[in-house]
Amino acid sequence: MAADPFLGWMTDIQQQIERTLETLLPQTASAPCDLHQAMRYATLEGGKRVRPLLVCAAGELTGARQDNLLRIGSAVEMIHAYSLVHDDMPCMDNDVLRRGKPTCHIAFGEANALLVGDALQARAFELLATPLEGVEATAQLAMLATLGHASGHAGMVGGQAIDLDSVGRQLTLPELEYMHMLKTGALIRASVLLGARAGRVLDADRQARLDHFAKCIGLAFQVVDDVLDCEADTNTLGKTAGKDAANDKPTYVSLMGFSEAKRFACELRDDAFAALEDFGPDAQRLRALADYVVARSF
Repeated sequence: MAADPFLGWMTDIQQQIERTLETLLPQTASAPCDLHQAMRYATLEGGKRVRPLLVCAAGELTGARQDNLLRIGSAVEMIHAYSLVHDDMPCMDNDVLRRGKPTCHIAFGEANALLVGDALQARAFELLATPLEGVEATAQLAMLATLGHASGHAGMVGGQAIDLDSVGRQLTLPELEYMHMLKTGALIRASVLLGARAGRVLDADRQARLDHFAKCIGLAFQVVDDVLDCEADTNTLGKTAGKDAANDKPTYVSLMGFSEAKRFACELRDDAFAALEDFGPDAQRLRALADYVVARSF
C-alpha cells in the first residue's frame, strides 16, 4: 500500500519543527541552567505541533519561505507551551500530567514554572520580531500585532480567565463558544494567518475565507478535546482524563451530549472545507489538517 503523502508531510514538518525548537531554545549549559532546562522540558519532545503545521500549510499556500515558516511556527509553539505550563499550575487547573510526563511545576517547582512561561512568551516575540527574509517590515509588524492580540486579553489569556470564572456554572452555547474562540481558537486562527502573511499578499476576500477556515478549525479542535476528555484514557491523552468533569467545568459534551458534540465537530470541518473551495488543490494540506483535527477521536 502506498504511503499517505499527507502523513509523510506532517511527520517531516513535525521533525523540522522539533529541530528548529531545539536550536532556538536556550541551551542548558548556559546560565540560568535550571530555567533553560525547564524551558526545553516544557516545549520539546511532546505535542502534535498542530499550530506549526497550520503555519506551514498556510504559508505554502502563499509561497512563503520554509525557513521563515519554521521560525514562525516555533514562536507560536512557544506561546502554546507557555500557556500549558501556566494552565497546569495549582493556581489554575492544578494538573500533574502533560504530554505523558509530569507537568513543569511538578518537575521544576512552581516558581520555575512561572518563569518558564514568562521566558517562553518573551522568546516567542523576540523570534517573530527578528527580520524575516523576504517579508516587508510592515507585514512583519502586523504579524507581531496578530500574535499579541491572539495571546492576550482579547485571545488566549482572556479565554482562560473566562474558563476559570465558569467553573461550576452552566454556560449557554454562545457563551461556551465565545470562551473557546478565545482560549483555544485565537492561537489556532493566528497560526493560519501568520503563515499566510509570510508569503504573497492575498486579497481581502481570500484573507477572510482563510480566517473563517481557521475559526472553524479552532472551535472544532476544542469540541474534539472535550469529547476526548470524556472518552479517552490518561495514557492516550498524555494528560489527566476526565479532568473537566471532575472540576465541574462546562464543556461541549456536558452541554450538547456526545453525539451532538461529534456532529458539531463534523459540521465545523465541513464549514472549514467550504471556506477553502476557491483555493483549489493548493489548499489540500489545510483540508487534510482539518480532517486530522476532527479525526483525533472518531
